[in-house]
This record gives sequence, structure tokens and C-alpha cells, in this order.
Amino acid sequence: MTVTETSLPGVLLLTPGIYRDGRGAFVETYNQKVMAAIGLPTAWPQDNFSLSRKNVVRGIHYQITQPQGKLVRVTHGTVLDVAVDLRRSSPAFGKHFAVELSGDDGQMLWIPAGFGHGFVVLSEEAGFAYKVTDYYCQSGERTIVWNDPDLAIPWPVSAVEAIVSEKDRKGAWLRDAEVFA
Repeated sequence: MTVTETSLPGVLLLTPGIYRDGRGAFVETYNQKVMAAIGLPTAWPQDNFSLSRKNVVRGIHYQITQPQGKLVRVTHGTVLDVAVDLRRSSPAFGKHFAVELSGDDGQMLWIPAGFGHGFVVLSEEAGFAYKVTDYYCQSGERTIVWNDPDLAIPWPVSAVEAIVSEKDRKGAWLRDAEVFA
């Protein structure tokens, strides 16, 4: 497993080895010893999976109560995945890191608690799997509008093309959002 630091403090890009042959491919998506050795959590109380079609935008999501660290990966297809620093005390507050994740390369992104998360599907369909460090807490869930100009995220989809849930459409602007200290 190769670990690459990103432009956001604590957000890591993980690249596992992929073993390919005439039958297909094999990738180890989780190994407790490896995660412990690189300083990531080894206890994951909840795993989630979403299936989305092209131009679906999910996010920017986070939980103010029971904040979650997330280890995210794409099972098939391709997404532009985005982490946003929502810690007001951080020098990187309001900044983002965006990376294309694909089921073909197996890369994973570690997003610690205190960050928002979102993605847009670039392929016809994408499967998105993620482990979280705490349980879902509906009352603590918050959303920042995905295309907030203050975030300056270079989404490869226009507001007209984007398929966004009603909940995400009604998210807060960063300047008005409840964020972390």
C-alpha cells in the first residue's frame, strides 16, 4: 500500500497493489495491520455503499454530532471525489482536495472527521463504498451546497447537468454553515 499525503492536512490517498492476470484482478481493500501501521483507524462500526449514475452529485456531507472519518473507494466506474476542510481553526479551512477515483485503480481516500465529503459520477454508473468511524446520526447531519462558489471546487458538471437530491440542493452555504471549531 502506497500512502500519499494530499494538500489537506490529514487527508491521505491510499494506493493498494492490484494483481491482474488472465482471469481479472485482485485487490486487498482492507487489512487491519496495514491500517494500524499507517495510523488509520482499525475499528469501523459501519460500512456504506451507494450506486449512482452519471452526473449524480452527492454532498458536501458531514456530521457535526458523531463526526465521521471516512475511508472511501469506488468499486466500479469513476468519480471525482472531494474532501473539504471544515475546521474553522485550520489554516486550510474552506479549502478542498479533489481526486478522480476509479474501480480500475483501487485507490482509496482517507478523510478524517472534521471534513466534508462529496463526489460526482463521471462514468455511466459508479459503485461507491466507504467505511466510517462512527454511526450515522441523522440529527447531526449537515450539508453544504456542492457548488458553493466560496469552495471553488472545479466540478466537471454544470448545475444544469448535475443530478442532485432535494436535501443536497437545500444545503447551507459555507459562510452560514455550522462547522467544526
